[in-house]
Amino acid sequence: MCRTVSIGFDPWQADLNTAILAKDASGSYAADTIVISICRQAGKTYDVGALLFADCIINPGTLAVWTAHHFTVTRESFMALKVMAELPQMRAHIDPDAITTGAGNEAIPFRNGSRILFKARESGAVRGVAKVRRLVLDEAQILSERAMADLAPTMNQATNPQVILMGTPPKPSDDAEVFKRLRAEALAGDSEGVLYVEFSADRGARWDDEAQRRKANPSYPLRTGPKAVARLKKLLTGPGDFDREAFGIWDDVSGPGVLINQDVWDALAVPSDQAPVDGTVAFGVKFSADGERVSCAVALRPDEGPIHVVSLGVSSLSDGVAPLVDWLATRWRRAAQIVVDGKAGAGDLANALVAAGVSRRRVHVVTTDEAITAHAGMLRAVVEATVTHLGQPGLDAQVRVAGKRKIGVYGGWGWEAVVPGGDVTALDAVTLARHAAETAKRRPRSGSSSGKVVVL
Repeated sequence: MCRTVSIGFDPWQADLNTAILAKDASGSYAADTIVISICRQAGKTYDVGALLFADCIINPGTLAVWTAHHFTVTRESFMALKVMAELPQMRAHIDPDAITTGAGNEAIPFRNGSRILFKARESGAVRGVAKVRRLVLDEAQILSERAMADLAPTMNQATNPQVILMGTPPKPSDDAEVFKRLRAEALAGDSEGVLYVEFSADRGARWDDEAQRRKANPSYPLRTGPKAVARLKKLLTGPGDFDREAFGIWDDVSGPGVLINQDVWDALAVPSDQAPVDGTVAFGVKFSADGERVSCAVALRPDEGPIHVVSLGVSSLSDGVAPLVDWLATRWRRAAQIVVDGKAGAGDLANALVAAGVSRRRVHVVTTDEAITAHAGMLRAVVEATVTHLGQPGLDAQVRVAGKRKIGVYGGWGWEAVVPGGDVTALDAVTLARHAAETAKRRPRSGSSSGKVVVL
């Protein structure tokens, strides 16, 4: 179909599409989830965009949605595919005058009733869209579990749907829970119905090694030439930036100074169906020291056994705290306490929660001594196996870079990342939540007939 409208593919793109579109004996896609980790400017937008065009032409009434975290990236992808849509050979399938270019409403309609919509995830614009046959999640390195929970239901009513996640290896500060989880499961052989494709050079590869350039970027040197690589080397000067962006190499998060043994932490993970569901609940909220991020976590102390902690992800403070306030305001009655820490916003959040109807007695801004106690208690709980978790990739990644920073003058300490650009905000939040659940005296009623506490 693409050949008929003058869209061609390089060999690697054709091979990738063969794998993406492979079907099983029942006629369904062999992989309903596609995950692609690849360096920038390799041609993934062109390739996946062409795939959407062919699908929309072949299958009338198809709805495809292209999303990125940021509006600017979404708009950029739309403009690139708009050029493809306006090719003379496309006139039989697309009326160029019908293409919608208004900011936030970008869409490419087809004469047969198919559509490609372009939406930014940061604005929540995908909510409410239904029967999406193919969902493209660009910038997959900035995709939280919470965002995925909003996106996945859009495909529930579609016939033979498929989701495509694509992005570059995440920075330590990126909220890449979904991307990391899917990669970890694929590399461990635990995936089902997932196609995982990763293009990357070898760790420690020299930037001027021709063989490594070809290995990292399948478009090299035909589409991306040596000068482009040299320019990236000159411009990407942050720790690990060139390896991630140009060579597709994922960070190695192991290193000296880490306090929590990785094997010990991993052994504390329990499947979600084995996690406790009844007990004393507490929420922990941590603002990062630089004022850029906030994380929320929940801890549950059962009558017997270890305290269970769950990270609810890390959010950018550029989005404000209103969603967090709303979320906690509908759940505070189930919690013994909501503890908040971080000079960047703890006091303001506490006031906002009270203004939203949360009892002032349930909201507590921790003192320095309490923060010190919480961190020492968390490390003790890990060593003594009195805490459990779900094995969330985002939280696991932070544990593996968590070292010690000094607090006060009497030997107190808190978490601090031992790698440049690393983040421990989620680990701080679960640390606070665990401490609050451990020390809480009250146990609010859940309000459910079963007596079980449903938190999320």
